[in-house]
Parts: sequence; structure tokens; C-alpha cells
Amino acid sequence: MAIKRQIFYSFHYGNDVMRVQQIRNIGALEDNKPVSANDWETVKKGGNKAIEKWIDDNMSYKSCVVVLIGEETHKRPWVKHEIKKAWTDGKGLVGIHIHNLKDPKTGKCSKGTNPFEQFTFKDGTKLSSKVKCHSPSVASAYNDIKENMEEWIEQAIAARK
Repeated sequence: MAIKRQIFYSFHYGNDVMRVQQIRNIGALEDNKPVSANDWETVKKGGNKAIEKWIDDNMSYKSCVVVLIGEETHKRPWVKHEIKKAWTDGKGLVGIHIHNLKDPKTGKCSKGTNPFEQFTFKDGTKLSSKVKCHSPSVASAYNDIKENMEEWIEQAIAARK
């Protein structure tokens, strides 16, 4: 029997929540309910400290952070914060491009920049050289993610041990 992992999903809420919901509905991993738009607005009204506390609280018991990469994910300051925190805390970290999943309102989007490229270690190496970023099949992105996500997460966790 496969282990049900505790996963924290990092993504651009405004652009990609419908694509992310498809991934959460796969059901292979824990029952991780997305924050509602109303709940997120309440958190945001509390300012940066409230957002940081929400991230810390929700990431604290997770074994892996999965960055779901849409067209503008790499530009989001809280996604950057979540990536840095995941790496610093020793959590598994993996990226999955989701641009080929169809949003019911907007369809597909352009492939986003690898967000791990923005982080450089003191020795000059990029975080992207240590963290895998998967690009699912154009023809069958949903099925590719469904069939491989558990393995990608396990590899990310093992890479941090």
C-alpha cells in the first residue's frame, strides 16, 4: 500500500486555481482541500505577517512542497517564499508545469519559467540543478501527472534525505 504523503501545493492562486484543483482531484495523495477565495482574502487582509503565518502553519507538517507552475508562477512573491522555506526546512521540493491542463474559463496557458532558476547558492549553482521540474506530455498532461506525481514526490523527498 502506498504512503499517503502530506503535500503543500505552491501556485499562483489567481491564474491557476482551476488547474490546481484538477491535480488535487487526482486523489492519489492526501485529501488536501484548497483554500477558498473568501478564506484567502481574509488571510491577505491580515497583511504579510498573517500570510507568512498561514504558510508556516500549513507547511509545518508537510513532507513535500509541490510547485505547480503556470505562466506567471515564477513572479509570485509568496511562491518564492514557499520555495525558499521548503528548501531551508529540508522538505522535498519538486516542480510540475501545469500549462497544458485546461482551465474551463481560459483554456491552456503558456509554459511558465522554471521558478527554481531564481535561486542561487553561495557556490554559484542554481536551485534548479538540485530540484526537478517536470513537464508533462502535451497530448495528455492530466494523465501524465496522474501516473507520475507520486513517484516525482517520492524522488523529491528521497533527494533531501
